[in-house]
Amino acid sequence: MKLHELSPAEGSAKAAFRKGRGPGSGNGKTAGKGHKGQNARSGGGVRPGFEGGQLPLYRKLPKRGFNNKFAKVYAIVNVSALNVFEDGAVVDLEALLAKKIVRKANDGLKILGNGELTRKLTVKAAVFSASAKEKIEAAGGKIEVA
Repeated sequence: MKLHELSPAEGSAKAAFRKGRGPGSGNGKTAGKGHKGQNARSGGGVRPGFEGGQLPLYRKLPKRGFNNKFAKVYAIVNVSALNVFEDGAVVDLEALLAKKIVRKANDGLKILGNGELTRKLTVKAAVFSASAKEKIEAAGGKIEVA
């Protein structure tokens, strides 16, 4: 088989439908746009959500919520995920990224206390929950606020 002999599977490739190519095509002259009117013009039509001048739905609905642009978004890790490290290891954001426990650094690292910790680790993070602090220290580890 040569490169020029390749062809798609029978019935899988369909030619593009060419509008406005004469009366014989079945879609010539106005090319499916009808006669005159806003939608027949170039650049015609209305924007999405337009309801003919009636007060649109998106303006009738109440505004909801608040988006704090100063909020910090932390990469979150539970203490149970830290058991993959060896005893005495220093666990920081770089180490977690290397092990693919955290996919994205965001604004820092937050350690939460879900699960059990069996290793003695030094954990460096921006924020610790109270239960995470207890569990790390109970396992004989240290916490460092970075």
